[in-house]
Amino acid sequence: MDTLSYKTISANASTVEKQWVVVDAQAAILGRLASEVAKILRGKTKPSFTPNVDCGDNVIVINADKVRLTGDKWNAKVYVRHTGYPGGQRISTPKLLKQKSSAILVEKAVRGMLPKNRLGSKLYGNLYVYEGAEHPHEAQQPKAITL
Repeated sequence: MDTLSYKTISANASTVEKQWVVVDAQAAILGRLASEVAKILRGKTKPSFTPNVDCGDNVIVINADKVRLTGDKWNAKVYVRHTGYPGGQRISTPKLLKQKSSAILVEKAVRGMLPKNRLGSKLYGNLYVYEGAEHPHEAQQPKAITL
């Protein structure tokens, strides 16, 4: 007979219960929204959290075009990337990215808060960002949550 009354239970791919969640980004501050979404994607809000397993929920972010940045971050914040060629450093600001698509801003912010490994890439695949209030995932019956 065991002396321990509780056993540590580790989740695995077959025992994880994934749900669909809708987050409204209307008037939300980008960094605060992204950190909460990253927690949900990672599964840290669940009691069965296991660090090496994709145990988070699928997250749908709507109204990404209404997200806010505080201060002068629209012009002062800089996203740097490199093409790999000499002189290939490219710089963009949130204002320039928003002109292309507001969804890119939210995706970049959330991706930066996920692990930088294969698990992080898999978790990022569970994120769906839309600029407007409509999304094509009604069949999954997502649960709306407020942050």
